[in-house]
Amino acid sequence: MFTGVLNKMRSEISDSVTYFLDMNNEFLISNSILNKHLTIDFKGFSCLSCNSDQEIFRQGHCKKCFFESPSTAEWIIRPELSKAHLGIKDRDLDYEKKIQLQPHSVYLSFTSDVKVGVTRKSQVPTRWIDQGAIEAIEIAELPNRYLAGICEVELKKYFKDKTNWRTMLTTNKSNIDLLIKKNECYTILPEEAKNYFLSKSKALKINYPISNEIITPKSLNIKKMKTFSGKLIGIKGQYLIFEDSTVFNVRSNEGLVVGIKID
Repeated sequence: MFTGVLNKMRSEISDSVTYFLDMNNEFLISNSILNKHLTIDFKGFSCLSCNSDQEIFRQGHCKKCFFESPSTAEWIIRPELSKAHLGIKDRDLDYEKKIQLQPHSVYLSFTSDVKVGVTRKSQVPTRWIDQGAIEAIEIAELPNRYLAGICEVELKKYFKDKTNWRTMLTTNKSNIDLLIKKNECYTILPEEAKNYFLSKSKALKINYPISNEIITPKSLNIKKMKTFSGKLIGIKGQYLIFEDSTVFNVRSNEGLVVGIKID
């Protein structure tokens, strides 16, 4: 039995994605647990910020930390609200400068459809993998989060910025040419961002460790069920996929203390 606090799975990519789930510094590797029987037991909460056992409110944080931590501020979700480039503090200016004042990528990915997104350059292609994208391409590389954010605002007028998780989990191919879509984005970008357009970027195709397809995924609420057992047949995005079509989103359950038994 492995017991620990859930954090999003780490990943590496080669021919296929390899996942690592950190359970108290013991790593479960996707390749080694695929097609094995897992039992997940809910044991409690541990805030990712303060380590308290208060119920998790959002993003792995208790309610107090969610409204105080710089890592959960609104500019995380809405990068156009970033102000560190102006020297203006939101919650913690040193943290905000560290995150916001570094190269950011604006990209198109295919998850459940073509969507636009923003991530730190250092998080390419990790961000795409976390979203379950089967293909992605960079549009532009901007020097800070604010500029990337205003690009996304304009591109959202033409592309989606959300993923339908059920469709994402059942989609394994696309007939859309992301290179063509990327080139169409040039005229949409704000004038101050056009010089950062990546004319030579190419699409990356991503394969996930899935042994069987599922048709109608159903989400596991481990807090309500307390325990779940099933055969693991795949991992995509941050979802563990089981043989009975149950799926468990590790990312959305960050901060939960669980036990995992492998048979």
